[in-house]
Amino acid sequence: MNNAIDSFLEEDLSPAELAAWEANFDVVPARMTKEEKRAWLDQQTGVSIGSDAFFPFRDNIDRASRSGVKYLAQPGGSLRDDLVIEAANEYGMTMAFTGVRLFHH
Repeated sequence: MNNAIDSFLEEDLSPAELAAWEANFDVVPARMTKEEKRAWLDQQTGVSIGSDAFFPFRDNIDRASRSGVKYLAQPGGSLRDDLVIEAANEYGMTMAFTGVRLFHH
């Protein structure tokens, strides 16, 4: 399993974080078990993601594919756009270049 997903699946909320989360509900929903979360994540397909900055490395695309991503929108402009496009093509993803970059250093 992927470490980022493992972290999400763990019951790693501090008591203060749990209290802040519970404060958002009139009736607090039952929390899913690790197995229920994994099953829910595994059925996600056709997911879309967008970024206001370019994807600089193919590992972003590799990771996205493990979460059911099929559609990506990004401004483009990375020196490695060719590798990112290649990765998206390998996974059968559709990538749109918006040409609009909102993320600035």
